[in-house]
Amino acid sequence: MENKIEVRNFNFYYGEFQALIDLNLPIRANQITALIGPSGCGKSTFLRALNRMNDTISIARADGEVLLDGKNVYDPDVDVADLRHRVGMVFQRPNPFPQSIYNNVAFGPRVLGMAKKQDLDQVVAESLQGAALWDEVKDKLDKPALELNPGQQQRMCIARTIAVRPEVILMDEPCSALDPVATLHVEDLMRRLAEKYTIVIVTHNMQQAARASDWTGFFWLGRLVEFNETTTLFTNPHQELTESYITGRQG
Repeated sequence: MENKIEVRNFNFYYGEFQALIDLNLPIRANQITALIGPSGCGKSTFLRALNRMNDTISIARADGEVLLDGKNVYDPDVDVADLRHRVGMVFQRPNPFPQSIYNNVAFGPRVLGMAKKQDLDQVVAESLQGAALWDEVKDKLDKPALELNPGQQQRMCIARTIAVRPEVILMDEPCSALDPVATLHVEDLMRRLAEKYTIVIVTHNMQQAARASDWTGFFWLGRLVEFNETTTLFTNPHQELTESYITGRQG
């Protein structure tokens, strides 16, 4: 099975504080990898390290390797804007721009000069179809995105992410602000998206990790305690700490 990303001996620091400690794990291509663990254990820091979103924090620094198709994304010659084009991010809460649905989805392709005007309609339609939202919004693309309900807004944000044709999609607790029905919509969507994209999701919802992912990594105090196929990790964990966490005895 091909690895899209390989993390090798990776450490991350906020000033003197070491947030991530000697991480080694593969991210499989066209699979969903879930990251679980208690609050403050480094899951979101790790997720943002994959496309260098932590670079905006002045005291942050990293060492080790995050290999994307064999190239270390922390090499000095890496174009960070191009990296974030290839490795997109969907945030915890829907963050639509105060614009129309159409302009939200078209934003990235316009900025990157990816599509001529006559092609934008197709890009927007395909992206909304890919995010399982097209049938709900196709007759109101000129309406403000903020009028959508939270579940629709999150799927629109996913459409906005895939409109620039990334290779990897990072999702930071994408369902934490959604009701159970909207959550299942997004989980179903992730399964379909994994046919084209590699997906890494941070979640506090253990059931969601078990339902939606192929692989799961359990983080504890900045370390990766265990990484395995999701069914194995949840039914036959190899580490006692993992079992204690997923059964609710620890954490």
